[in-house]
Amino acid sequence: MRRPRFSIRRATRRDVPTIVALIRGLAEYERLAHQMEATADRIRRHGFGARRYFEALICRRGGRAVGFALYFFTYSTFMGRPTLYIEDLFVLPEERGRGAGKTLLAALARLAVRRGCGRMEWAVLDWNTPAIRFYKRLGAGLRREWILARLAGAPLQRLGR
Repeated sequence: MRRPRFSIRRATRRDVPTIVALIRGLAEYERLAHQMEATADRIRRHGFGARRYFEALICRRGGRAVGFALYFFTYSTFMGRPTLYIEDLFVLPEERGRGAGKTLLAALARLAVRRGCGRMEWAVLDWNTPAIRFYKRLGAGLRREWILARLAGAPLQRLGR
């Protein structure tokens, strides 16, 4: 029996429970579930409220959500063009290797081209060798000379005072 193809669509407010469940799956995969603070209310407010901080795509196969991509736009001053930044891309473990990730990335690339972006960027954990191999096969370069800096929690609060 042939497997149904993937369909990609833009997430809507109705997808909030699905997005939260997929974020939980990602957090568990990355061994960071203890850091997950996302709630349906936050996702609804920040992705579908008056001030939208992100957009998302849902990947479905046979009527079932099997993955998602959550993204937003930044700006490259050197290029003078926007950048589509992928915050999260996740495919259920049992669906990996069947094309869902590539289908999501292709949809994001089409969106980036339509919106005049000069590039797409994302981060990958250094231990996630299957993802790194996958991204390299697509032609993505790893930028090891750039170190991600993060200010959170108490240090963020202190600086913000």
